[in-house]
Amino acid sequence: MKLAFLYQPVNDLPAAVAFYRDVLGLDESWREGETTAAFRLPGTEVELMLDIPPDDGPQWRPGGFYQVDSVDRFLAEHPQITLAGEVIDIPGGRSASFLDPSGNVIHLLDETGAQES
Repeated sequence: MKLAFLYQPVNDLPAAVAFYRDVLGLDESWREGETTAAFRLPGTEVELMLDIPPDDGPQWRPGGFYQVDSVDRFLAEHPQITLAGEVIDIPGGRSASFLDPSGNVIHLLDETGAQES
């Protein structure tokens, strides 16, 4: 597991982008449609991902996105994990979220779709 993103849900992407770019001085690195944008965090490979979540489920809480080789394999190797929401297809791969014993969300992602292209 390697930390790839810090996930921050927002309710107004243009306002959030303006804040992180113009007030905090971060450089935008990419966008996905009208709901997601990411920023480089200086001095690290980790990015900040801003996203308008589709609902208020626990899988959309703020937290780290950890990259794994395969979300499906990781979950099969850790049967004690209970998902918060469903495993979903994302651009380039798959994603899943679960809660730790204290209720903090842990997000997983892989790039299996990017490898198949």
